[in-house]
Amino acid sequence: MSLRIRPAQREDAAAIARIHVAAWKAAYAGIIDEAYLAALSTAQREAYWAQAIAQGRPGLLLAQDDGGAVTGWIAFGDCRDADAPATRGEVWAIYVDPACWSQGAGQALWQQARERLLEQGKAEASLWVLAANQRAIRFYAALGFAPEPASARTITVAGAPIDELRQVCALAPGGPAGP
Repeated sequence: MSLRIRPAQREDAAAIARIHVAAWKAAYAGIIDEAYLAALSTAQREAYWAQAIAQGRPGLLLAQDDGGAVTGWIAFGDCRDADAPATRGEVWAIYVDPACWSQGAGQALWQQARERLLEQGKAEASLWVLAANQRAIRFYAALGFAPEPASARTITVAGAPIDELRQVCALAPGGPAGP
């Protein structure tokens, strides 16, 4: 499958929301409360993403297949962590339609976002991943992300505590987070 990576437009909000909800349900099954996942609202996510696209924050790129269907997306921008250096960008979220997992969309999205972050003067990027989401951790490791020591935190989702880990990646070879 060949992919086209392009910036999101307002009319893409429904596709982004559909993938967001489907990916949450697939990726977080057994990690986040099933009733919470079942109640996720595509309409609420669509409204959120329509507003984000209109505001231009975060940056949002889509992957489209040969037929024009949106297969995934990545949201990125300045790092939102208070302790982050100004030269750090952040992957705010990356989700691929579960039917398209392991077909290259996530990697293609990351490569385009990485280029944009480099153009913005960023030297490294970080992201937060649920500690129990081993599939995502393996994916991020393959992209060059590594856990940042002592970065673990606990968030609350559906009234339950869930551990997250910050992962960091140098954007250019030999960069500050790199080898």
